[in-house]
Amino acid sequence: MSLFRKKSISAMSAEAGHDGHGHSLNKVLSVRDLTFFGIAAILGAGSFSSLGFAVFNGGPGVVALFIITAIACGFTALCYSEFASRIPVAGSAYTYAYASFGELFAWIIGWALIMEYSIGNIYVAFSWSDYFTSLLGKMNVHIPAYFSTSYMEAKHAVEAGSTNADELAAWNNAPIVGGIRMIIDIPALLINFLITYLVYRGIKESRNFSNIMVVLKLAVVALIILVGGYLIFSNGLTSNWMPANDAGVKSFMPNGFGGVMMAVSSVFFAYIGFDAVSVLAEESKNPQRDLPRGMILSLVICTIIYILLTLVLTGAVNYRNFDGVGDPLAFIFEPQNLNIGWMQFVVAVVAVIAMTSVLLVFQMGQPRMWMTMSRDGLMPPVFQNIHPKFKTPSFATIVTGLVVGIPIIFTDKTFVLDFTSIATLFAFVLVCGGVLLIPRKEKVAGRFHLPYINGQFLFPAVVLASMFVAYKLSATYFSDLFVFDYSANQEYIAGKKSFMDLALPNISLIIFWAGALLLSGLTMVKKYSFIPLMGVFTCMYLLTGMSKSNWVWFIGWLALGIIFYFMYGYKNSKLAQQAA
Repeated sequence: MSLFRKKSISAMSAEAGHDGHGHSLNKVLSVRDLTFFGIAAILGAGSFSSLGFAVFNGGPGVVALFIITAIACGFTALCYSEFASRIPVAGSAYTYAYASFGELFAWIIGWALIMEYSIGNIYVAFSWSDYFTSLLGKMNVHIPAYFSTSYMEAKHAVEAGSTNADELAAWNNAPIVGGIRMIIDIPALLINFLITYLVYRGIKESRNFSNIMVVLKLAVVALIILVGGYLIFSNGLTSNWMPANDAGVKSFMPNGFGGVMMAVSSVFFAYIGFDAVSVLAEESKNPQRDLPRGMILSLVICTIIYILLTLVLTGAVNYRNFDGVGDPLAFIFEPQNLNIGWMQFVVAVVAVIAMTSVLLVFQMGQPRMWMTMSRDGLMPPVFQNIHPKFKTPSFATIVTGLVVGIPIIFTDKTFVLDFTSIATLFAFVLVCGGVLLIPRKEKVAGRFHLPYINGQFLFPAVVLASMFVAYKLSATYFSDLFVFDYSANQEYIAGKKSFMDLALPNISLIIFWAGALLLSGLTMVKKYSFIPLMGVFTCMYLLTGMSKSNWVWFIGWLALGIIFYFMYGYKNSKLAQQAA
């Protein structure tokens, strides 16, 4: 049972504000600052980059997925808020899991969140580079393609027979040294260095910079919605909201709900960031009141913006035209679309600002995560060092910069996008589940309090109703989950297909429905609270949209983390030392 030893909430609260070295973090953040940090993290690469992929797959109907995801994130935000009101300590989901599930799960969460904060920032750095080089191009400053593209993107483009001119030019024109093509995304590396330096310098500097960027970003996003919306109605483009599918049938969801669900990674990535606010607990003036408000306000504001942006994109241009478009908000104003050149330039400028603010928030989150894990003995002590002048976790900040910077040389956007989304959803499921396991508390004035709604009969009714709707939409829905394609697997055995092409039963959906029914049974007995139950239910459903390759990579990453835990953390944990 030592694997599930828990850290008490009182012990965690006692440690807040002191790192064991005589230094503490600066408590300077207000509810406005936290809301702005949340908006800075959420409204960035998702809206300025991955939104194009989501629209191409789901059409105008992807709005429904934004609403579903917002509901899932809303339930999760309430659960985060409940934990934040009890444990005002840096560490986010890791800290909360330590108090509810125990040490092993806490470590797994901490390890998974490396993918959200650090690996997620790799994607943002790539997207930032795309917009930055595009902006320079509009000013007649041109960076060679092989110095503004990742090696793997160029390599995959050639292998797939892509027609992307920039990626092909990068591969064909790159200088060759020692038989290796010198293809490297220099702008992505440069912005990572500058953001790391800013975060190292201090929370006040980061806060002021973030707030300015958020104001600019919101102003221009509002301009895009107003100008785009006006042109859609004045030019009679509203028919784009009911496009024809391959069969010629006009529909809000031209590729069906299956097409909408293909965009889960992109849509969910657009919301990643609101939970990063909880990592700033020890730098908040009143974390038990302000953290919940900051998370929920930023989530509500960004959900409204995403829905409006999606409607503008799908109204301005037919959804099919977003294939391979990495700058969708600028794309709709190109000559062949709405044809407003000055808006293209404005969007390019703001996209650079928007993604800079995302990089900033995530780059702040990871060092504080490692600092908290180090305090608990699960990471080496050097990770909890606080800079005596800047009051920041200095060593952990530098390591974060390296963890983001080095993979920029070896990876590409598609891989890190999927990798980040699955890890974050996994963490969300455990945070919502953790709320079910902690005892209810008395309401305290000035602190967030998650209302208790008895889910004894309500939650099972929701699960059964969901199963009924799934059946009515497709009478073969549940039988199809267990379909096994023997012919396709014979090709794998013959070596004609890879493991990723294996036709297996839909394991993720089978686990989802089995888990939902099991949780319903437990709720009938335990009388769990309805809100965290819905958080678990909705986030688990979003996980079913992840591909087989995502799960393989994620499970491999978790296995690596568990090996590290048993080699170091299990023996050096403070709870292990106390037990000894």
